[in-house]
Amino acid sequence: MKHSKLYIFFLTLFSLSLWATEAQDTLPPIPLQEVVATGTRTTTDPRLLPVTVNVVTEEVLTEKQQPNILPTLTEQVPGLFITQRGVLGYGVSTGGSGGIKVRGIGGQPNTDVLVLIDGLPQYAGLYGHPIADNYQTSMAERVEVIRGPASLYCGSNAMGGVINIVTHRPKTDTVLTRLHAQGGSYGSVDAGITNRLRRGKWTEAVGFNYVRTSGHRENTAFSQYSGFARLGYDINTHWMLQATGNIAYFNTANPGTVTDPVYDSRQHILRGMATLSAENHYERTEGAIRAYYSGGRHRINDGHKASEPLPTTEYNHTDLMLGVSTYQTVRLFRGNHTTFGFDYQHFGGHVWNCLLANNTTKDIIRKTQYELAGYVDFRQQVVSWFSLDAGARLGWHSAAGFYYAPQAGLSFLLPHDAQLKAVVSRGFRNPTIRELYMYAPANDSLQAVSLWNYELSYKQYLLGGRIRIGANIFYLHAKNMIETRPIDGRPRNMNTGELKNAGAELEFSARVWQGLMLGANYSYLYMANPVLAAPEHKLNISLAYHHDRFRIGTNIQYIHGLYTQLPAAGNDGKKQNFCLWSAHAAGRIWRELWATVTADNILGTEYEINAGFPMPRTTVMAGLQFAF
Repeated sequence: MKHSKLYIFFLTLFSLSLWATEAQDTLPPIPLQEVVATGTRTTTDPRLLPVTVNVVTEEVLTEKQQPNILPTLTEQVPGLFITQRGVLGYGVSTGGSGGIKVRGIGGQPNTDVLVLIDGLPQYAGLYGHPIADNYQTSMAERVEVIRGPASLYCGSNAMGGVINIVTHRPKTDTVLTRLHAQGGSYGSVDAGITNRLRRGKWTEAVGFNYVRTSGHRENTAFSQYSGFARLGYDINTHWMLQATGNIAYFNTANPGTVTDPVYDSRQHILRGMATLSAENHYERTEGAIRAYYSGGRHRINDGHKASEPLPTTEYNHTDLMLGVSTYQTVRLFRGNHTTFGFDYQHFGGHVWNCLLANNTTKDIIRKTQYELAGYVDFRQQVVSWFSLDAGARLGWHSAAGFYYAPQAGLSFLLPHDAQLKAVVSRGFRNPTIRELYMYAPANDSLQAVSLWNYELSYKQYLLGGRIRIGANIFYLHAKNMIETRPIDGRPRNMNTGELKNAGAELEFSARVWQGLMLGANYSYLYMANPVLAAPEHKLNISLAYHHDRFRIGTNIQYIHGLYTQLPAAGNDGKKQNFCLWSAHAAGRIWRELWATVTADNILGTEYEINAGFPMPRTTVMAGLQFAF
């Protein structure tokens, strides 16, 4: 059988457990050690995980004062690329950006990379894709990114990878308030306030942010109000209650391409989420039960072209996703972590057109679906230098039926603070309501998309942790991908697509001397068939210096072989190669009052990420930050 070795590996795990009872529980310390939650749902030493996880800290996220986390992730994470079309704002619908690709996997629209907030899924219930404008930097304590399938723990839509936004949770008693305001090119403004508090058993983190821009092209204005809150209460030393909420309202527009502009295209989007969870932590077990809701209200006028009459209808939709997620990790014996989990989701929405002449409505669809799944993951530290991991998810989708997602991996702790990992994993994505039931290509017999990923990674710390290097090689093969094909003269969604990607990723960071950090990452992606918005080469080099009175930094990003338009019959498509240089600085004026300045695309490079949507030339933002 094609994957027989993988299944044999699963069966041998429990025979190894007898030997594992003699394994050591502790690991030799390494410099710059991080603890992550993405990939297991419980805090874990990343050296024991077979998957590749990048952690982008709050310090890095706030360094350049980007209102949204996604531009920073594009710079910091190899193999990850996110589309843009303007100064601020990604938008939705036709002409939208914010498409996320990990190793060339992402979908159009983005349905193959899952965005989480505190480990819970966030995407539009009808379309199955995240809303990029909903992820503000001010809410994030850190961001954890899995490169490669994470369907074992996260289920559908995690086929290509996962972005988990971890919100603020103060660890020690504190009261901290931060204010920031900046403005600059194209009438752009970014202002906000956050507050974090911990008093005994109570924790709190709240914030509000406002951004706007007139845009670098006509009809590219954008404005957004957003806020978040996270409240926690420690019932006792073992149990904690937590509630989280996030809301964002934005107005944006689609200007169309420069050669075929669109007029009066307006989008008014309201998005929100709320969670309630109870977590437990004991010496030999920990887990949680969490209920969550996310949803939105969209009003979209698609506008018109110069030669077209004014539109007569406005698109409207409401969507929701609610569910329950529970898991428990137990230590069955020394060196063991076994996680059992169960997820239930209910999602869907209502779509209708509103006739502008008389404000009457016409339904397009009202549909909901559900999905439930259980999973188990067995991770065993066999000896101090070797651990193995294997698990599987089995679930049921109300339209696509049964699915499974196995994963197996090995982790080796080598001499001289080195790590070697190998993993085989299967990712999947269930068809969305849009693909099944909406618009002309709809096909209600679609099945889940699947992907197999094979990966080998190496990481090492040198000079007592002053230098960190990492390398990954991977091969992935996706089948049953949903594509729109002409059938009997009409478009129809079909499970006919196939994708084969392979590549290599490199990471390097060095603390040159006190306060001076050098970082670099590079990714190469081989695509058997061209993929939109997935660069063949991506290189990022950054240098930053921190002093108690000033901070300065610079970043260079080189992109090569980026398809903005795919080849077609008689058309070779469009490719972009470009280099971007940015810099930022901050100086302390008084106590914790800082003046900041940021410059992007300093050389004024002409480039596009979405075909027909030229990106802005040099942009400059300056402002103040104050903490008390």
